Amino acid sequence: MQITLNNIVPTPLKDTLLKRKSDVWNTTQNFSSNDWIKIKAPSGTGKTTLIHILYKLRFDFDGSLLWNNISTNQINETALATIRQEKLSIIFQDLKLFPNLTARENIELKRVLPKPYYDASAIDLMAEKLGVTHILHQRTGLCSYGEQQRIAIIRALIQPFELLLMDEPFSHLDKENTSIAATLIAEECIRRNAGFVLTDLDDDNHFNYSKQLSL
Repeated sequence: MQITLNNIVPTPLKDTLLKRKSDVWNTTQNFSSNDWIKIKAPSGTGKTTLIHILYKLRFDFDGSLLWNNISTNQINETALATIRQEKLSIIFQDLKLFPNLTARENIELKRVLPKPYYDASAIDLMAEKLGVTHILHQRTGLCSYGEQQRIAIIRALIQPFELLLMDEPFSHLDKENTSIAATLIAEECIRRNAGFVLTDLDDDNHFNYSKQLSL
């Protein structure tokens, strides 16, 4: 999986972004399954906007976005669903979990896809590693935000992917839990020869990044 940005500038941020230097906005960048990419950016410079554009959730931008050298404007709904099920996974900053479903049910929604990557026992293994086994049968809306963030990480890792998008994936985790979660993510990316794009506010050494960019 490869995503190519050609001179992308989000319309709401256009006046601001064109006045500052960026490694991503208004440039050409390729993100592929060979890359572990960190994008550092202060608040208000479009981290979440970028992740939503890459996942084809936002369309209010100048420039062009390509998935595997095909313009996303030419990708129909069926192809879009297939790519999101098989090649492209995501950890949203606001998590987008269903509060009235249990933690396990939220994860199962991603695991039970046309081509499951793991059987159900993998949920328990990942939950044990991240210390959330005790909440798997609890409604997600009753979980702490840190617990929800770990459930969102498992949900993203349980499905097939070649490229993982992560928007501040450790923002509500302490240092120890961040280290454990980062190790699990790295193991899963190595297992499938997958890449990732991670946005965050600060420098870190959670991963052996192949490229670090400033937004």
